[in-house]
Amino acid sequence: MKNSKILKVVIGTSIIVLPFFINSCKSVKVPTGLSVFENFDVKSYSGKWYEIARFDFKHEKDMDQVTAEYSINDDGSIKVLNKGFDTKKNEWKESEGKAKFVGSPNQGALKVSFFGPFYAGYNIVAMEPNYKNALIFGENKDYIWLLSREKKMTESVKEKFLKIARDYGYDLDRLVWTKHE
Repeated sequence: MKNSKILKVVIGTSIIVLPFFINSCKSVKVPTGLSVFENFDVKSYSGKWYEIARFDFKHEKDMDQVTAEYSINDDGSIKVLNKGFDTKKNEWKESEGKAKFVGSPNQGALKVSFFGPFYAGYNIVAMEPNYKNALIFGENKDYIWLLSREKKMTESVKEKFLKIARDYGYDLDRLVWTKHE
């Protein structure tokens, strides 16, 4: 009798949790209508990037001096190391993750995970020559990043990237401009 109740609880929980788990592990796709950067070279993209702007979300809330560092793992995936200074807690934080290509490694469509099997879209939609500045969209309009190899981005590049984001329907009033010392 007792084992029967436990079995029912396990089965019931599985029925509720399994679809959520399967959905969260599903393959990440590039949003319809979004063009990603072609002729992408992961070696050129590797290295340190400074976050210039983003839409705020839970994991970067109250963060300044945010950087992302990318390096190639032995298995061909990409190591992601994000760092930032939490201005409320007055401390540095870092998070390590992994990125994989959604399709061809020559296209800037990746999926990134910081939490095991849970991946999110990371789409490089614009890149300046010599991989100096990049515009990244997430898998929906809740995520956007402007990245640069330097702590500042020229106004002309900012305007170019903002126009692209505006044309894709992003609410640019939500942008948080990252401070760097």
